Amino acid sequence: MRKPKYLPRLLTLSLCAALLFSVTGCGKTEPTKMSDKTAKVSETTSAVSEKVSSSAPESSVWIPDQSKDESSAPVSKASTVSSRTEESSGAIFFSVPEEFQDNGIFSDYYEDAYHYLTQMTLEEKIGQMILSSIPYEEPLEHAAAYHIGGYILFAGDFMGQSKESVQNMLNSLSIAQKVPLAFAVDEEGGTVVRISSNTQLSPHEFESPRKLYKKGGMAYIQSDADEKATLLKELGLDINLAPVCDISTNKKDFMYDRSLGQDAKTTAEFVRIVTEISQMRGVSVTLKHFPGYGQNVDTHTGLAVDKRTLKEFKAQDFLPFQSGIEAGAHCVLVSHNIVECMDKEHPASLSPAVHNILRKDMNFSGLIITDDLAMGAISAYTGKNTPAVAAVLAGNDLLIMPSGMVESACLSIKEAVDKKVITEKQIDQSVLRILAWKYAKGIM
Repeated sequence: MRKPKYLPRLLTLSLCAALLFSVTGCGKTEPTKMSDKTAKVSETTSAVSEKVSSSAPESSVWIPDQSKDESSAPVSKASTVSSRTEESSGAIFFSVPEEFQDNGIFSDYYEDAYHYLTQMTLEEKIGQMILSSIPYEEPLEHAAAYHIGGYILFAGDFMGQSKESVQNMLNSLSIAQKVPLAFAVDEEGGTVVRISSNTQLSPHEFESPRKLYKKGGMAYIQSDADEKATLLKELGLDINLAPVCDISTNKKDFMYDRSLGQDAKTTAEFVRIVTEISQMRGVSVTLKHFPGYGQNVDTHTGLAVDKRTLKEFKAQDFLPFQSGIEAGAHCVLVSHNIVECMDKEHPASLSPAVHNILRKDMNFSGLIITDDLAMGAISAYTGKNTPAVAAVLAGNDLLIMPSGMVESACLSIKEAVDKKVITEKQIDQSVLRILAWKYAKGIM
């Protein structure tokens, strides 16, 4: 259960009633003591707010050379004045600026999201763009201090847990935050089974799409998608970082075991089925790894360079992603491969050119997510500097990272906004999508 939408109103009514009893002598009120836990969250939040308000060291901001890419040029800052109209009834309605209106898949919720957005600080907005691993210590304080948008869970987070304990954990983490958290997981099946590897949560591990298809075709894929999404929804998870849309028919490919192992047309049908069923069950899918992994090496350990032509991508790799987008997929995850036909200089996850293809050519209006920014391909490319600023400039909405990177990422992004390297308008546009998605999901 998430934070009730009208909780502030109910609390206000309760306080008014308490005051009335106190004034009339019908009851006595005792001073309320803040719990040690709440006090600690408050202290942590104040300390981090002071830290974020100050400038980060020069070395913490890393910005790739994007001088050859016109799409990376800064855009004029959006007005900070709320656009609103007042009717004769006295009610105030916030209208979304025209520059943010895109008739996207979450656009029905833009008005609510924009209303909330206008009341947020810059630090709160930056935090919403972070999808962090859960720290081993003080996850409540971590989420509150950095205003993070959500947590990504791994197998260790589910170890030894029952369904009820997972539900309680997620609920307690989310309900304590000003903006309720989103929760994501990788549950692809096969070699990536963060949840179903725990026998207390699932009677069996989910099989890989390749094995399922070989056994029973799309009927097995459909049944698996339904069972998987139902389990994730029951546990309280909002996003599955799946399906894998990469085309791989060569057993030597790194992505072969995680892919469907079929041609582009069959993979596109697989993606459509998984997208429609999962989201019908209330779990957002994530199409990955855009623009297509192909025969590239493992980017967890180092750089991978793809030398294929754009014509090849359009004829093959783009088809499963386009199928998922047309089926209404909420999220797309971008890989760390350097795809030379799109951008010879930057990994796809840090490339404005790649993101422009996704937004403009493929008409994707949902959330764009980076692959983990701590992976070897990114650290090999950026060195010791945080890639967070480059990830935002490229056009990502959500940045996946370990909890230990969150502070430096938030500091660097804020410094970049203060120095007008990143416009606040760009931050607002991403956060508008995130909040609208949360409203659409019932998280807010």
